[in-house]
Amino acid sequence: MKLYCLSGHPTLPCNVLKFKSTTIMLDCGLDTTSVLNFLPLPLVHSPRLSKLPGWVSKDGTVNLEKELKECAGRVFVDSQPEFCLPEKELLDLSTIDVILISNYHCMMALPYITEHTGFTGTVYATEPTLQIGRLLMEELVNFMERVPKAQSATCWKNKEIQSVLIRKLL
Repeated sequence: MKLYCLSGHPTLPCNVLKFKSTTIMLDCGLDTTSVLNFLPLPLVHSPRLSKLPGWVSKDGTVNLEKELKECAGRVFVDSQPEFCLPEKELLDLSTIDVILISNYHCMMALPYITEHTGFTGTVYATEPTLQIGRLLMEELVNFMERVPKAQSATCWKNKEIQSVLIRKLL
């Protein structure tokens, strides 16, 4: 028997249990704390946010003024927020036979798992969990579509740039 923890968040579990020839995923939470690294998505244009200075590293080696903004000593990504999916490098998620969902917060990564990993198993959850989870997902998607960012930042994901950003934040 093997147990894999695919989530780094204590209240949004995503565990996979392998026992003999059966693989069971216990919850699949979506970590939304990564949103704290992005500028807010205002419903109405905010001149204050648009006037924030772009971030340039102190030694001048990294210049991402178009993607990163500095506010109150913190660096924020100026793009549509991205969420942290469960770890997918530990095992092949297409081998999962069953996903058991305990509550509506712990099913937010379910669309990704069912649509992008080759998952062909069965999902079990109570009817209230499914209904509330569906409403929460629809609300999140509607909000993200209603307030789109003009640009999509990608350079900040570079490992070297992330190490500079981490040093900046410490």
